[in-house]
Amino acid sequence: MKYIVTISRILVGVLFIISGFIKLNDPVGFSFKLEEYFSAGVLDLPFFEPYALYISIFVVIFEVLLGVMLLIGFRVKFTVWSLLLMIVGFTFLTFYSAYFNKVTDCGCFGDALKLTPWQSFTKDVVLLVLILVLFKGREYIKPIAGSNTKRIITLVALILCALYANYVLNHLPVIDFRPYKIGANIEEGMNVPDDAPQAIYDYAWKFNVNGEEQIIVTQGDYPSVDGEFIDVETTEVQKGYEPPIHDFTVEQNGEDFAASLLQEPKLVMVIAYDLRKTNEDVYAEIKKITGQAIQNGYRVVGMSASDTDQTARLVKDHQLDFEFYFTDETTLKTIVRSNPGVLVLEKGTIKQKVHYNDLDELEFD
Repeated sequence: MKYIVTISRILVGVLFIISGFIKLNDPVGFSFKLEEYFSAGVLDLPFFEPYALYISIFVVIFEVLLGVMLLIGFRVKFTVWSLLLMIVGFTFLTFYSAYFNKVTDCGCFGDALKLTPWQSFTKDVVLLVLILVLFKGREYIKPIAGSNTKRIITLVALILCALYANYVLNHLPVIDFRPYKIGANIEEGMNVPDDAPQAIYDYAWKFNVNGEEQIIVTQGDYPSVDGEFIDVETTEVQKGYEPPIHDFTVEQNGEDFAASLLQEPKLVMVIAYDLRKTNEDVYAEIKKITGQAIQNGYRVVGMSASDTDQTARLVKDHQLDFEFYFTDETTLKTIVRSNPGVLVLEKGTIKQKVHYNDLDELEFD
């Protein structure tokens, strides 16, 4: 039992630290995922949505600290109970998402590793078993250092997590796992290889044959049946290839300008996914830097999921020298974790990407 507990202790501790750190690198992204869970279509807890970011920061820091505390053997009873309660909550959420197909990615490892809902649930079940082993054999979880040393290690871990969270919140994630990272080409990210696997569907055809209902399952062609067609049900049995970027559009008056904009040799995108939540205090600086970009031959466009009345008001209030296009809110949140944020592109390749706190770092050659 002692060796099983030791192995479980290392696996759980390391996994919680890695999982927590990946989310700590992008707490805004994890808060978006929590908002999905809190929405009316999932858990129906909308009153938590305004606090999603605060909950996100607390959860990811606590997750890292629990991993550290488990490995060093600090406050074992509290640590094991906390791990158990946390994994029970995670297991419920991932099962709910998988069974009802509500949230297609749990966000367990941020954008670094995408898991299907059932993969996420399976991972949590394995962790639950390991943590139950720790709970049962917690007397074998011995400290690796003295009491003061354990307190210092835990305090240092807490301070480092808090400092790191503060940095990425006021700038951008240090490690960008998304398909819109600096150096990525958006157009290439939308390409589907010729040999990419295709989606496979089962079609359950219902017919009335001589007064009796018959169901014939095929994977494509309409079956040859001497009877009256009633209905057909479609089930996806194998997902096809989905390119890293599959929802990028830049629309205005119903027309998509994405293809032409991605051919611009000098392009600046000002991204504000929701103008009701954007930081309007920085638009004077936005006007200044976009004016410099225009003088240097850049085309500047705004991108938002807000309606035309809101974008027109923003342009008028701040006398901006560019117009806004419509892009899906989820896409804009994925592109940059800042509202507003600014990208500089060269024929679809992202050369620069900054938080509104770092506008002075932009360079326009």
